[in-house]
Amino acid sequence: MTSLWHPFASMAAVVNSELVIERGKGVFVWDSTGKQYLDATASLWYCQVGHGRTEIVEAMRTQALALEAYHTFGDFANPPALALAKRVAAMSPNPDSKVFLTSGGSDSVDTAAKIARRYFQLTGEPERTVLITRSWAYHGMHGYGTSLAGITGNADGIGPLVPDVVLVPWDSAAAVAEAIDRVGADRIAGFFCEPVIGAGGVRPAPEGYLKETRAMTAEAGALYIADEVITGFCRTGDWFASNRFSLEPDLLTFAKGVTSGYLPAGGVIAAPRVWEPFYAEGAPLFRHGYTYSGHPTVAAAGLANLDIMEREQLSARALHWESKLVEGLDSLMDHPLVGGHRSGVGFLGALVLDPQRLAADPDLPVKAYKAVRARGVISRAIGGDALQISPPLTITDGEFEQMLAGFRRGLDDLT
Repeated sequence: MTSLWHPFASMAAVVNSELVIERGKGVFVWDSTGKQYLDATASLWYCQVGHGRTEIVEAMRTQALALEAYHTFGDFANPPALALAKRVAAMSPNPDSKVFLTSGGSDSVDTAAKIARRYFQLTGEPERTVLITRSWAYHGMHGYGTSLAGITGNADGIGPLVPDVVLVPWDSAAAVAEAIDRVGADRIAGFFCEPVIGAGGVRPAPEGYLKETRAMTAEAGALYIADEVITGFCRTGDWFASNRFSLEPDLLTFAKGVTSGYLPAGGVIAAPRVWEPFYAEGAPLFRHGYTYSGHPTVAAAGLANLDIMEREQLSARALHWESKLVEGLDSLMDHPLVGGHRSGVGFLGALVLDPQRLAADPDLPVKAYKAVRARGVISRAIGGDALQISPPLTITDGEFEQMLAGFRRGLDDLT
């Protein structure tokens, strides 16, 4: 029996049937029996540059030999952390932003939420504590992230955590306006928004939604918080989806793609409006941070990863695959188990299962991804009705066709 307690798992089902992944190269991984799989999810959305990039590993090794780790609390810093923060700020919608480094996406969301509430304490509006979140949203699994869960099952059985959170439908700008009016604009601290909802089923925002909600958040005096843990670092055709859609968020959370997952990292980008009160002479100590914030070996991995992304023009690559993915998923529409797909913004999509089949068998998404995996393609059940597709941005035409064929053959096996 395994000693490893798996995240997001029913351990009774996992305990004697672990899939042990031993190595990876490019868009492929291999399990402990030697079977090859095409990684159609880039692990958990993050392996933008593909597996086995020795350039990143060598950067990690070189840095670890010089200084493997050191904290950045108080006035401590290290060259890779300084360089990564400067580089990420320059890629953001406002190059004058500051970057608070974390260990991952959940850290980043909690950090952004604390910054938002603390910001209004510093600027004389302590009554602004309410955070608005959307149905189907995933904002990590820390205290704030769990409370902001739009995937309601992620908060079941935990009990009350963070107060003053308002949930609105994911696709209605009018609902955001109504929530602001109902709560009172002077009580809203921030609106959390994934430019494309990821784990909740790959749900691109309706036409005009992002700009409209950005404007109404600004009008209310609140902070617009773009959660780009999934959409950042080339996945949606720019360094950030906020750049592509001209959102100019007050806070922007990132993780995953910043290192392509080679080491865990994340952060929050704060626009000048937000960071200035924290930097002001006499401002109180911001009592927040993580042991591994600005970890030098992690930062070195991030810098090497960004080098690859720039050199291989992976933002343009994602735009190339944006239309190709729509065409590829269209080609699966004739399958009796397929009811549609959600795609069209960058290189991420969801293959939606037929609603009648799903109604007859609620376990169909799990059965479907396992059938596809048996055919050598790793996917994941997401959003209650779909299979995730978000391969490394380095995938080739032939590998893309191999992925589509694996989906079709796996679904065939279920019929």
